[in-house]
Amino acid sequence: MPDAPDNRPQVHRRGPDGRMEVGPDWESLIERQIREAIAQGQFDNLPHQGEPLPNDDNPLAGDMALGFHVLKNAGVAPPWIEAAKEAERLLELRDAILAHAASGDAPSGIARKRDRAALEGIVTQANLAIARVNAEAPADSLFRRPASLADALARYNEACRR
Repeated sequence: MPDAPDNRPQVHRRGPDGRMEVGPDWESLIERQIREAIAQGQFDNLPHQGEPLPNDDNPLAGDMALGFHVLKNAGVAPPWIEAAKEAERLLELRDAILAHAASGDAPSGIARKRDRAALEGIVTQANLAIARVNAEAPADSLFRRPASLADALARYNEACRR
């Protein structure tokens, strides 16, 4: 293989059309392909054109960034985040029961028993999820306070009296 006049070896590769391409180095071949693609308009109307590309990296992840990336691509979250989501879902159920009791229609005695039992179960499950968050979260700032069953029942009784 003869050298180029500037003593750099020639690089051979197959182009997209199957023809053999020759250039002084890969960089010049790639630069030429980019220039041709720009001339053909292949870079027009790309997403985020003229804007910074979105960066999904968490700057606070540190050594765990790769693990978080793998979990995100798999469609799951770290265990403490999943537990926090579960706790939030359960606390929303608790709030829905309290809001329904405060809506103006006083629940019957049977409905009150059912709602109180549901509140007890929901708050207990939420506290278990909160305990998982507190046990697995990597930082104290992610810890959550347990929900108070007594507070939930007092709020329910107050809503039923109105």
